[in-house]
Amino acid sequence: MDREAGSGSLLTRVDVLGVEVSAIDLPEAVRRIGSWIDAGAREYVCVTGAHGVIESLSDHSLLDIHNRAGMVTPDGMPLVWCGRWAGARGMSRVYGPDLMLAVMEASVDKGWRHFFYGAGPGVAERLADRLSVRFPGLKVAGTHTPPFRDLDEDERREVAEMINSSGADIVWVGLSTPKQERWMARMRPLLDASVLIGVGAAFDFHVGDLKQAPLWMQRSGLEWAFRLMMEPRRLWRRYFNIVPRFILGVARRRPRLLTGR
Repeated sequence: MDREAGSGSLLTRVDVLGVEVSAIDLPEAVRRIGSWIDAGAREYVCVTGAHGVIESLSDHSLLDIHNRAGMVTPDGMPLVWCGRWAGARGMSRVYGPDLMLAVMEASVDKGWRHFFYGAGPGVAERLADRLSVRFPGLKVAGTHTPPFRDLDEDERREVAEMINSSGADIVWVGLSTPKQERWMARMRPLLDASVLIGVGAAFDFHVGDLKQAPLWMQRSGLEWAFRLMMEPRRLWRRYFNIVPRFILGVARRRPRLLTGR
């Protein structure tokens, strides 16, 4: 069903191969995140592209995690095109790195406190330092780099206590898909922060460890090709699987607008 933001307005979604993607743009995403913080809500945001949709096709638990999220942003142009095809004409890309910067900018005046969780050793700390320079007055509640493996129950409780004691309003999660989505769903009941946002490689992009695709490639839906060129050994299997499955999938099952639900 459609979710309600803190303001009480309905959040329209588009069914893309079963994943209910929010029909939004970047300013609306930032506004809704702010409304959740103001209302003391407890939500999580999946920043999802074709990869997350394809993973959800064969993983019902991941599909459920997406469809229980407060917001599923269209991280890539293919999801935007699907939304517009379904009738969501005002839908535009809400890219993880862009969402992070837009929320940071808004938070300076609002006083929102940020916690950065994830990425490799030292990355979260460097990210916090860079963003603090870029946005003077930014409130950083804390950072933490978890082990690569899954946490056990005791470790999850310790992480929750650490984040809760920081007073964070927003927890930025820089893990890979679907690891970050599972982490948010599992940790959501334990955390006091109003919003958890999974932004994948945005941590690495903003500290300069990974290059972003040129704007023309982002806007034309070819960012996957750029990332494949940058990391061929790690990503070739992923995109060899995702790209044809996504194209064939939406050709067989047209995206549809979920309204009046």
